[in-house]
Amino acid sequence: MVFPDYRPRRLRRNVQLRSLIRETRLSSEQLIYPLFVIHGKGVREEIPSMPGVFRLSVDQLAKEAKEILSLGINHVILFGLPEKKDPAGSGSHAKDGVIQRAIKELKNKAPGLMVSTDVCLCEYTSHGHCGVLVDKQVDNDATLEILAKIALSHAQAGADIVAPSDMMDGRVAEIRGILDENNFEMVPIMSYAVKYASAFYGPFRDAADCAPQEGDRQAYQMDPANAREALREATLDVDEGADILMVKPAVAYLDIISRLKDEFDLPIAAYHVSGEYAMIKAAGERGWIDPEKVLAETLLSIHRAGADIIISYGAKEMAKMLNG
Repeated sequence: MVFPDYRPRRLRRNVQLRSLIRETRLSSEQLIYPLFVIHGKGVREEIPSMPGVFRLSVDQLAKEAKEILSLGINHVILFGLPEKKDPAGSGSHAKDGVIQRAIKELKNKAPGLMVSTDVCLCEYTSHGHCGVLVDKQVDNDATLEILAKIALSHAQAGADIVAPSDMMDGRVAEIRGILDENNFEMVPIMSYAVKYASAFYGPFRDAADCAPQEGDRQAYQMDPANAREALREATLDVDEGADILMVKPAVAYLDIISRLKDEFDLPIAAYHVSGEYAMIKAAGERGWIDPEKVLAETLLSIHRAGADIIISYGAKEMAKMLNG
């Protein structure tokens, strides 16, 4: 039997060779760890549907930040759970709001940690939607002004990056405008440019207590069936001033990550969302998979698809594996 000149297995026969020719390498510096911040003191509540992930009060953040930095992760993204909610989500842009206090605490106690903030209303509204309701429908244009106020309040508190996740039309331009007018022109916008109306968000909605009280979010988040629309959405955000484009979820939308990477020259972020993380943890607890290996393979696949930045609830676990 005659073999071809090239034998792929030649370069797979030991760990040194496999490492030498590895095409995709993931590092802790590419990871962003999400933090849920809640009112109160001394609070560290594990989220039942997201093992290993906690709701933390502001006074618990410094200890968490120290661990995160020690693992080589330089970046977190904050989500807030206010003490009170109302139809307009007024707590979202309060000067002494939970996220505004959390930003100041982290910048004071862990100045080396980059802080991104989620800019949205869903955690703060009593109805759970991402915008202002008029006749039971989210009013896009009425929501824009509030989103701009949220972003500005985060920048004033010291946020390094603001990340609008609401999927309102025109919100990137509105946020860019108010930041620039207030001398925050150097604060980047990491836009949730392509956010699908996904079934993978369930554990997050439990964690942030933000499930819609009525209806759903399909009127403003994207149809999972659409790919070309993702390019249109991303193009709009680029034109409006976005600095980083995000795809959410990640694993079920690797093709979308790849398409954005090919189409745009901005950094691409991907959100490995709560349901994607929770499935790994649940299957691991049942002994069906090796959760560490599956997490590593999953995050590597997201990076291989084209994501420069990965937001994941498994970031700390992944960093520990990368550190050996």
